[in-house]
Amino acid sequence: MSKIKLPARIEYLEALIQFVSAYAREKGFTHERITQVELATEEALVNIFNYAYPENIGKVELTCKMDNDKFIIKIVDTGVPFDIESVPEPDLTTDISDRKIGGLGIFVIRKMVDELQYRREDGKNILTFILYQREEK
Repeated sequence: MSKIKLPARIEYLEALIQFVSAYAREKGFTHERITQVELATEEALVNIFNYAYPENIGKVELTCKMDNDKFIIKIVDTGVPFDIESVPEPDLTTDISDRKIGGLGIFVIRKMVDELQYRREDGKNILTFILYQREEK
C-alpha cells in the first residue's frame, strides 16, 4: 500500500496524479488503463479542490493498493459531504445548448473505473475507485 497526503489545492494536482500513475505503472497496468486512472483521479481531485473546502484549505489523502487483480484508489478529504453516487447520469440526448451545466466529470469517472464507492465516515468523504487489471489485447 502507498499513501500521500497534500493540501487540497490545484498546485498539488500534478504531484497527486503522478503518485497514482506511478503506482499503476509499477503494478504493470497498461498505458490505456493508466490514462483512465489519471483521468478519473484528476476529475475527482479537481472537484474536491473546487468544492470540498469553500472557506478554508483542507487536505486530501490518496491511498493506492492492489488486492489480487484489483487496483484500489481511495481518496479521502474532510470537506463538505458529497455523495458522488447520488449524482444522476447526465442527459446526453438533449441538445448541448439545453443541457444543465456540470455533471460530465462524474460521468467520465464512472466510465473510467470499474467500481465506484462513496461513504461518509468520521467527518470524512471516502471515495474509492476500483479498476481491474486486464490483459492487453
